[in-house]
Amino acid sequence: MFTGIVQGLATVRAITDRTGLRSFTLGLAPGFAAGLAIGASVAVDGVCLTVTALHGDDAADFDVMQQSLALTTLGTLREGSRVNVERAAKDGAEIGGHPLSGHVDFLATVAEVRRPENNHVLKIAVPAPWMRYVFAKGYIAVNGASLTVAQAQRHADGSGWFEVWLIPETLRQTTFAEKAEGAPLNVEIERQTQVFVDTVRAAIDERLGPLLPALEALLRQQGSSVDALARPATLPPA
Repeated sequence: MFTGIVQGLATVRAITDRTGLRSFTLGLAPGFAAGLAIGASVAVDGVCLTVTALHGDDAADFDVMQQSLALTTLGTLREGSRVNVERAAKDGAEIGGHPLSGHVDFLATVAEVRRPENNHVLKIAVPAPWMRYVFAKGYIAVNGASLTVAQAQRHADGSGWFEVWLIPETLRQTTFAEKAEGAPLNVEIERQTQVFVDTVRAAIDERLGPLLPALEALLRQQGSSVDALARPATLPPA
């Protein structure tokens, strides 16, 4: 498990391709590898990877399967690329963000970057059907960082967008300042929200059965949806 609080930046030093597998050597920030062992878990841009080799106290190797390369941004990394890293949380660790599994749900895209004074805003485009799990003031993990959704908009096809506002300290500690329009991002949704929404949707489907299409049509006419009915009524503090 991870907390979504990025602990540092790492740089891709080397990439080795083998059949069905790609290995990355990451250069780590001073102190990050203290006590790190082979077999330990590290979140790399939000993807849970296993340490396969250590090179002194400032570098480590990680193997990534082809499926993970295809479903995350790790397949786009090159030598010199920088990534967010976080070590696995220890028992009793303070959860400064929110609990993360390190299992990426989908790839999103930076749709717009705005820079109001002392802030940095990313508008992020989300493919269908994942917007059903994203709502204003809720938690979301982007490239391994726990963030609060400032605004969110859903489209009729299940796609949409959300915005996150980043303070200077977040920009200093992560790679978000480097992301331009069109950049892909790894997103992990908040699991409690997913369970709640999926449970309500399943209950509605089970009870209404053949009437569900008619309800969906009526809700669309009113500018709403079944997903809107399934959203939590109260939200956790950000």
